[in-house]
Amino acid sequence: MEDPDGWLEDGGRRKKRDDRFLKGVLTGLLCSLVVAAAAVWGVYFLLSAGGREAEQTKTGYGEVDEKLEMLKGMVDKLFLYEADEEAMAEGIYKGFIAGLGDPYTVYYTAEEYKDMMESSDGEYVGIGVQISQSESTNLITVIRVFRESGAEEAGMQAGDVLYKVEGEDITGEDINSVVAKIRGSAGTKVHIEVYRESANGYVEMDVERRDVSMDTVEWNMLEDGMGYLQITEFDGVTYEQFVRALEDLKAQGMRGMILDLRDNPGGRLDQVVEIADDFLTEGVIVSTKDKNGLGTTYEADEELRFEGPVVLLANGNSASASEVLAGALKDYDKAVLVGTTTFGKGIVQSIYPFDDGTAMKITISDYYTPSGANIHGTGIEPDVAVEKEKSEDGTRDNQLDRAKEILAGEMRRADSR
Repeated sequence: MEDPDGWLEDGGRRKKRDDRFLKGVLTGLLCSLVVAAAAVWGVYFLLSAGGREAEQTKTGYGEVDEKLEMLKGMVDKLFLYEADEEAMAEGIYKGFIAGLGDPYTVYYTAEEYKDMMESSDGEYVGIGVQISQSESTNLITVIRVFRESGAEEAGMQAGDVLYKVEGEDITGEDINSVVAKIRGSAGTKVHIEVYRESANGYVEMDVERRDVSMDTVEWNMLEDGMGYLQITEFDGVTYEQFVRALEDLKAQGMRGMILDLRDNPGGRLDQVVEIADDFLTEGVIVSTKDKNGLGTTYEADEELRFEGPVVLLANGNSASASEVLAGALKDYDKAVLVGTTTFGKGIVQSIYPFDDGTAMKITISDYYTPSGANIHGTGIEPDVAVEKEKSEDGTRDNQLDRAKEILAGEMRRADSR
């Protein structure tokens, strides 16, 4: 499983409020002065630019230190049960970062960080689903169930909303915290309760954890020289899988492509830049700019893997890295966008690991399409707007049908040149 909102990770590469938050804060406050100071100053010194600023910040946190000491004294004197100071310390760190109010800036425990990095590489032990978290409701929804996974065997379905894990209500929790609760050793099971709209109620299941190798690219030939290529997310294995799919479709006679990014929550920046480069011969793919006006520009090289007409399918769940690709192809008129307006995540996160195994994912910059647009909060509008329609038997895909019609026309125009 991957961060649903699609964090973009530079990785040093350059190619060319809800109750859960309040609970975290209150839990975190019940910790010793020593632990609190370590948390505050550890985070601060990571970001501090100098000793003078550090002194100013230290003075500002004096009241926090005093209150933590008071609360710790009350816990020691009055709390009925044994206190888990490690959990309380983690609560401080999480609450401190959550106080920024940015859903994409998150503190990870060592276990959460390990799980997240495994899933971003495309291989991990888990139940075998792709999930997405709504920015407005914080609900976590299953958007894809992998073939031959524990989730498929247990009957989990796309559209299921995660409600409880091992009897614990996870509503509103950060998605990576939920992932950590679901993960475990291969062969073990986890009890999950979901809300299923079609059943108008809750469904419980025991799901086996298994080794999962994610297939992030699916493809097949359609009629009349049309190839269909779907990218479900951008993980460490995605570009390799994309190239394999592209070469196979070309060998089968593909002259035009339908590139499906619907429900793709995003992922790694290095992977999407590589893919965009295969459609472009030159120019900016995407650029970033941080709070100081500095950033990186990623450009295409001359190598081109596919130059035929492309129709790109997108919807409101196409986010982040998906929007980088959609924005680049649209700005250079390399694809016709069909579907609905994309999610609108135009910011970049990077991961900063610490020596104790924990880490922080932090929003570090805006990103811009080749035309200079930042799509954060607005998304990318399609060239041809097509709302998804539900067919009676569930087999008809009206957006795909419209994409085929448009691609057929684009292919005829290409042939007549």
